[in-house]
Formats: sequence, C-alpha cells, structure tokens
Amino acid sequence: MQNTFHLPIYTPPSLPIQAESYDVHRENGTPLIIDNGATTLRWGFATSSTPYTGPNAIAKYKERRTNKPLLLFGEGIDTESGARGQARTPWEGDVLLNFDALENALDYTFIHLGIDTPTVNHPVLMSERLATPLHSRALTSELMFELYSVPSLAFCVDGLMSFYQNHRPPAGSPFTSDGLVLSFNTASTSVIPMLNGKGILSHAKRIPWGASQASEYLLKLIQLKYPGFPTKITTNQTNWMLQNHCEFTSDFPSLLRDLRDPIKLKESERIIQFPFAAPVQEEKTEEELAKIAERRKEQGRKLQEMAAKSRMEKLAKKEADLQALLELRELRSTENKRDWAARLEDEGFDNDAALDDTIKKLEADLKKARRKEGDVDEPMEEPSFPLVDIPDADLDEDQLKEKRKQKLMKAGWEARMRARKEKEREREEKAREEQREEEERQADLDGWARNLRQQQEALMTKIKDRNRRKAALSDRKSAAAQARMKNIANLAADDTGAPRKKRRANGEDMFGADDADWQIYRKIELTFVHCGKNTAAPSSDEEDDLTQLQIIEQKLLAHDPTFTDQHTHAFLTTQRSALLSAFLPFYEEGDVEGHTRIHLSTERWRVPETYFSPGMAGIDTAGLGEVIQNILARFSEAEKARLVGNIFLTGSPSQLPGLSTRLHSSVRPILPPEMPIEIVKAANPSLDAWRGMAAFSLTEEFRTVGVTKAQYEEHGPERIKRWWGSNWNGSI
Repeated sequence: MQNTFHLPIYTPPSLPIQAESYDVHRENGTPLIIDNGATTLRWGFATSSTPYTGPNAIAKYKERRTNKPLLLFGEGIDTESGARGQARTPWEGDVLLNFDALENALDYTFIHLGIDTPTVNHPVLMSERLATPLHSRALTSELMFELYSVPSLAFCVDGLMSFYQNHRPPAGSPFTSDGLVLSFNTASTSVIPMLNGKGILSHAKRIPWGASQASEYLLKLIQLKYPGFPTKITTNQTNWMLQNHCEFTSDFPSLLRDLRDPIKLKESERIIQFPFAAPVQEEKTEEELAKIAERRKEQGRKLQEMAAKSRMEKLAKKEADLQALLELRELRSTENKRDWAARLEDEGFDNDAALDDTIKKLEADLKKARRKEGDVDEPMEEPSFPLVDIPDADLDEDQLKEKRKQKLMKAGWEARMRARKEKEREREEKAREEQREEEERQADLDGWARNLRQQQEALMTKIKDRNRRKAALSDRKSAAAQARMKNIANLAADDTGAPRKKRRANGEDMFGADDADWQIYRKIELTFVHCGKNTAAPSSDEEDDLTQLQIIEQKLLAHDPTFTDQHTHAFLTTQRSALLSAFLPFYEEGDVEGHTRIHLSTERWRVPETYFSPGMAGIDTAGLGEVIQNILARFSEAEKARLVGNIFLTGSPSQLPGLSTRLHSSVRPILPPEMPIEIVKAANPSLDAWRGMAAFSLTEEFRTVGVTKAQYEEHGPERIKRWWGSNWNGSI
C-alpha cells in the first residue's frame, strides 16, 4: 500500500560498547565532558572525536535465576524484560531531582571510560538547562566533589554550547557572535538572545513544551482516534512517528482547509503498520470448495423459500384481518349506538374514524404487498361458493362452518379481483403518465428537468429531516424526546382512556388488571407511527421516498446532460461521509493486518504546531512566535537586526521538516519589512552541544570558568562563577 511504513522493532545490542584505553588520559588531566540530557546521556574525553551515548536511565533489578541484584543502565535495561518497569531517570520533566539515579549513571560513565583510580582526576564540564534551580546545581556539585573528588567543575547551558560549536572563532580570538538561540530539548524549549558572544539571560525565556510532551500528545490523539487498537502503543513508538512522519507547515489553518478535500487528505496520510500475527488458514481442495459453494447455494435457496412463505403467510393474515374488519364495519348498521360503541371498545377502537383508518391502512398495505409479489395471473373464472347464498336456517352445523369458510374465500377472491383491476388501471394510468411526460420533455426539456430537480431536492430534504428527527429521538434531552414523554403523560392522564393509576383502598396499584388499561400503549404507537417518529418500526414512507427518488434520478441521468452521478443522493451522502472515511478508514472484520494500522493524517502537522500554539494541547503558555516577539521587543532596532540575522536552531526536535519556514512566517510579520531574517540550523543538532563543550574545554578560558575543589571546600556547593555560557551572571 502506498505511504505505508512498518514500525521498526527495537533490538538491543548484543555486545557492550568497548571503551577506549584509559592509559592515554592517565594523569594528563584531560577534561571530561558530560552532556546530561533528559533523554540521552553523552559522555567522553574532550579529545575524543565523538562521545559515547546511551539512554539516560537506570534500573535496579534482581535476576530471577541467580537471585542477584543488577544495576542496569541505558540500553542494558531492554535486555531484561522485567527491568523495564523499574527504569528511572535523573530528571523529572526538565528539573534534575533524582540524584541517586544520577550517581548510578555517573558510575557507569566513569567505569565505561576505564577510569580505575580512586578519584576522578579530570576537570569536568557538565551541561544543564536554562534557568536550572540553584539547589539542583548545588546538589550536583556536592556529588561531584564529595564522591568523585573532581579537581574542578563547570556548568554550561547546552544550547549556548551548540551555538559556540557552529560559530567558533579562530584560535586565540574571542567569541563575539550574535544570534537568537532556539534550543529544542526533551521537556522544554528555550529562546536565548546572544550579543557579542554573551548570552543575555535576563531576557531569555523557556516554554514548558518539548519532544516528550509532543510525543505524549501524539499518543493521546492516536488513542482517541483508535480506542480499540489491538496492541499497546508506547511513547517510544510515538516518538519514532514524531521524528519520521511529522512536520511543520507555514500556515496550519490553511492546510486544514485544504485537507477538507477527502482526496487530498488521503494523499497526505502516512500509514504505520504495527507487527501482527496473521491467522493460519487451512488450504482447501477444489472438491471441498465446490461442496462449500453448493452448501451455501442450498442454504440461500432455503432462505428464499422461507422468506417467500413468510411473506405469503403475512399476506394471508392481513387479508383475513381485513375481512374481519369489513365484517365488523357491516355490523354498524344493524346495532344501536350504545352496543356499537361497546363493541368498538372491545375491539380496541375509540370511534368509527379509527376503524375506518385501520381498514384503509390495511387495504393500502395489501395493495403494496401484492404489487411487490407481482400477483401471478389466476384463472378468470369465478370459483364456486354454493353455500354462500343459502340461508343459515336451511343449513346444519357443519354446513354453517363451511359457509363461513366459503364466505372468507369468496371475499379473498373478490379482493384479488379488485387488486387485479386496480393494477390494470394503474398500468394504464402509468402508460398515460409516461406519454404525457414524454410530450412535456420534448416540448420543454429545461422546464421538465427543472421540475424533476425540485422534486429531487424536496425528497432529499424530507429524508434528511426524517433522519434528523430519528437522531433527536435517541437523545432523551432533545425537544422531540421530551415532546414524546409529554404525549405519553397526557395519554396516561386522558379521561377517555385508561387512568394513570388505579388503586384499591389499601393503596395497591391495579393498573393493568383491566384489558382496557393496555390500550394506552396502542395509542402511543399509533400516534408516533402516523407522525413518523417511531424509530423502532421500519418506515414504509421512507422506503417509498427512496424509491421515488431513485426513479427521478434515473430519469434525469437518462435525459438531462447537466445531471451527473455527482448530483445523485447516493453520491452526495457518500461525499459527506468521505472525509470521515478518509480520516479513519474502515477495515472489514477479520482483517488483522488492517486493524493493526494507524493512519496519520492531520496529526502529522497538528502535533508540531503545538510548539507555536501550546493551547491546542491544553498548555496555558505562550508559543514560540509570541515568546520571540516578547524578547525582541526589549532590544533596540539595531540589536534586533543583529539577533534575527542569525536565528540558530539546535536540539533533536529542530530536525523536523518545515521548522525554518514556519518560524519565518511567525517572525516576519513582527519585524520591519526591510529587516533581513536568517534562520540557520546546527550542523548536528543532537551532538553539537557536546562537541562545543569539548572544543571550549580545550581553550585557556575554560581554566577560569570552573569551580575548583579548594573553592568548593572554602565556599560550599553554592559557589558559582560568571561566564558567557553559564546560567548565572555573578558570584555568590
């Protein structure tokens, strides 16, 4: 299938990464670089070309077979299925809180680097987030100095070091680059202005939205779209979807308007195929397949015979009911008014009009049923009914029974003869109508087509209103449902019908003891059938309307060249549901492969758009565009031009396609037309922060920015130094 992508299956490394020899760095004081990310930990010596990387998580797990406690780090957690539930990270969102996990992670990094001395005799440069709380830095300093006895420790903002890596000055020259740094992290996004190589942190901003929140938001959208998905969807899987299939768009509202076209929506989607186990199907021989086909054919024939028999039985019952009602109506002229009213009440009718309406409805139903059955021609000679004209006094008991039977048979035969004549009359009338319509069409084709189109529109409106009425009745709070309950209450309190409640003197409810009490339900049913509100019973009017609509549309398709299939009721109804079908495709029952697919359509752009509109995901904070506008408003026009002339993007989420275009569309309206905008992306958004830290640690300036162990012992863990890449602007 086009645009189908298979979800990758993660396989943990079979062999651990081999560390480099420590002898090269022993007693050399090579700086040790640690990029402490919320998702990934990167570490290594400053002279290394690339760092070691691994998921920044640890898990304490007891192996079942040996009952030995294990401490697993990074990818090692995935080697033990039971350890995944015990995984912990040093970070809580974007704040460093779990220092025992940080200690375990640092133990792993130092051991992995081959450091075999009692203390870590290397200056350390560690990254941190913008606006890191002072107590988090103090606890980290205490851990590094007290446990590992590092000679010096310096902290830096990762986004600034990535900027430094991509704008490094020549050796011996000061760092004086200008720009606006946008650092996309796991749990936050930072905007830091830089002038003359110094971060203006008093004007920097951080929004609480990052890759982890975007991935969780995508997971929620998928869970809402596929509530019954057969397999569990994890945040790692949605993170893969976010990185590989989501992108920014320069104008999100305009994109949504374009995607209202089902064809464009279908073309833009990405289908993610999850792993599935195909059901095992047994191969059948041709002989077995032939037997199955023959069995199905025989079952279909039996079902058709049963349906035909059922229709004939219903038709015979309706004819008998009609004959009984006709005989009842004949008694009206022979009885007095009181006896006739009592007889009507016993039969369940309120008055003569109700009886006549029922007879009329039965005759119409019989007429329609005979028309559908196609009434097979019967012999025209009248059957013999010899006992019908003989007086009852001249007959014995058996002959009287036979006479009643013959009267029913005669009435049925006469009814069929009347139906035959009515059918012949309808055929003649239909032929005359077709002739008249043909003449009218030839005389004025436009007027004829206009008239039929008006009839089609009226029928479609009628069908639409009926469906809307049915939907309203299913909602107990709707006006139609409340009106129905009001009618029920009125009928229950009607003096002419059954009283609402009948009670004996002792308070016992006697409703239902009299057969007349149950006539209230017949009244309710008849009321809603006549007004077309009985949603439980099939509506014959709806079938007639659909049949008439199809006849009109067939005529228009045959004779009106301007009327096409796209104007038919079926196409318009399908077109209205096509957008929903494109958004959430339907798969047949038993299609295991189809039911393990996720169709990403609008979600591909909706999730990245939350960086600029966090309110879409329920986050009460400003988006990137508003934050940048607020920051630029604090600078002069000249400084503003220096900042927007180098908008720098870093961090793994900055690799999403379309970010530069989307950012340009947000920044351009808030700047003067003549002010140029330049948006650049880090050469390696994921590794440039570590590489910038490594490059800076090899300069002379690095020796002056770290807190030494002696300063720590004298001033405590709160001791910090001011420098351009740090979070703080002065010493305490």
